[in-house]
Amino acid sequence: MARTRTTAVLLAGGTGQRVGLAIPKQLLKIAGKAVIEHTLAIFEHADSVDDVLVMMAPGYVPDVERMVAKAGLSKVARVIEGGATRSETTERAIAALSEGLAEGEDRNVLFHDAVRPLLSERVIKDCVEALDRYQAVDVAIPSADTIIVTRTHGEDGEFITDVPDRARLRRGQTPQAFKLSTIRRAYEIAAEDPNFQATDDCSVVLKYLPDVPIHVVAGDEYNMKVTQPVDVFIADKLFQLASTAAPSPADEAAYKDLLTGRTLVVFGGSYGIGADIADLARSYGAHVYALGRSTTGTHVEDPEQVDEALATAYAETGRIDFVINTAGVLRIGKLTETDDSAIQEALNVNYLAPVQIARAAHKYLAETGGQLLLYTSSSYTRGRAEYSLYSSTKAAMVNLTQALADEWAGDGIRVNCVNPERTATPMRTKAFGTEPSGSLLSSEAVARTSLDVLLSELTGHVIDVRQQDPARDACEGSGFEQALASLLDRHEGE
Repeated sequence: MARTRTTAVLLAGGTGQRVGLAIPKQLLKIAGKAVIEHTLAIFEHADSVDDVLVMMAPGYVPDVERMVAKAGLSKVARVIEGGATRSETTERAIAALSEGLAEGEDRNVLFHDAVRPLLSERVIKDCVEALDRYQAVDVAIPSADTIIVTRTHGEDGEFITDVPDRARLRRGQTPQAFKLSTIRRAYEIAAEDPNFQATDDCSVVLKYLPDVPIHVVAGDEYNMKVTQPVDVFIADKLFQLASTAAPSPADEAAYKDLLTGRTLVVFGGSYGIGADIADLARSYGAHVYALGRSTTGTHVEDPEQVDEALATAYAETGRIDFVINTAGVLRIGKLTETDDSAIQEALNVNYLAPVQIARAAHKYLAETGGQLLLYTSSSYTRGRAEYSLYSSTKAAMVNLTQALADEWAGDGIRVNCVNPERTATPMRTKAFGTEPSGSLLSSEAVARTSLDVLLSELTGHVIDVRQQDPARDACEGSGFEQALASLLDRHEGE
């Protein structure tokens, strides 16, 4: 039996009035991309979704069509104007999806708010699987707050009339999923009601098709809706914290195909992660320039030496596809006890050098549509005592990555940042001495993930590299949950 086709309908008809914007809130940029692009990318990579229909605010359809084309979002079948209300937008989507369907043919439909950009693939999968048994599905989470029912008494204000049992209360989210035939029938009946009004689609089924059970799928706390000004700030921080999982590794043949003849320039390539990236890329046929203070005498904090290294690589190979900077210094100690030279070294190597490398690399990467890869550390989300310089400069790498990904998107340049957990490198050994075997991530594992990132289409992302721990992985089903676990890890050594 053939699998029922599943279409995700992105409801993007809202405006930015409550957020105080002159443009629709779904076009607001968060973490280097428009909110709607983040949301579309989720469905693009969801195996259980076949295609996407975007219902966009009037006047902005061309903007989204250009965005879709530029991002290569192949699952987006159409972008059409939404209506004046949520229910009118849904009706337009139903009509569009019903076009060309044979008699008796049905499909699964997932209605999702475009301004919920932190949806997990787990929720999508659960909704689609639930439609194998049910005709209507909602997504909800328990309410952590006590909900009260009030009534207004004139000028005296509001008064509580009821306090429902919180154990039975849920906060609704999206997607809301249906068999197309079911939601279409519900709206057909609703159209006969002169007093019809609705703010969500499950309520339409509940009211007009009362015999159809609506199954509830467990949602996620981080599946938030960007509605109020504070939501913009929270969502941006969640994107910064919720590191992206590493892309699926390519096979050996793909590595060779994608790297043969390409040019990589690796700053910090004398040892550790940088040296491992260089060795790995070279084994797949890439031209590699591994530069470092102890091997080639290259000082990343010297702009002239950075310019010279890039110019040499370009002159000898005719192209530069990837620029990687793994160089860094780790000095532990109280800021008040740190001398001027150590402070200057930390700022020059950990912050100014990546800035100079980025600026110098731009013209070469723009020519090839290449990628700049930077590195942060698990301490970037929370500065700790005696790590003030290191943590703050590593936090700057995340912001630099997101800013440049946005700034350079029009030039076709991708910019990403790798966030390895505690890794066995000479720099770490120098700072902490020998540590227990198995307690650290290998630099080879970070190098392999780095190569996968370079060969991916990701941009503006922070990519976590962590040791595989089945017990921990089982309870960390999302980037946000990983971020929370990562915050707890701050109590461990850097």
